[in-house]
Amino acid sequence: QVQLVESGGGLVQAGGSLRLSCAATGHTFSSYAMGWFRQAPGREREFVAAIDRSGAGTQYANSVKGRFTISRDNAKNTMYLQMNSLKPEDTAVYYCKRANTIVAVVTPSLYDTWGQGTQVTVSS
Repeated sequence: QVQLVESGGGLVQAGGSLRLSCAATGHTFSSYAMGWFRQAPGREREFVAAIDRSGAGTQYANSVKGRFTISRDNAKNTMYLQMNSLKPEDTAVYYCKRANTIVAVVTPSLYDTWGQGTQVTVSS
């Protein structure tokens, strides 16, 4: 059974940093591209970042480009999201998702499994 477990969320002041982790079990982690999505209260879930199965290829939403970095360690079956220069508008529940592709993709329908989410709150 595929499981994705996010961790690392919390409360941080604007301008601060957080590092999210996503631990994967139950499948061959290195065979799949992965991504991060987020959902703020009253808003639809939105794409944040994606990474291909090797870690060499990435994609970012324009709103986080230059501030967030996605990475993965296939030996540890873990994906990361380093978030710097956080803004109050980054406040959301962040979800780790597995894509049914090997390349980094933006389209939500190409993701088939996701975790329970981790809350990130950025105070102004």
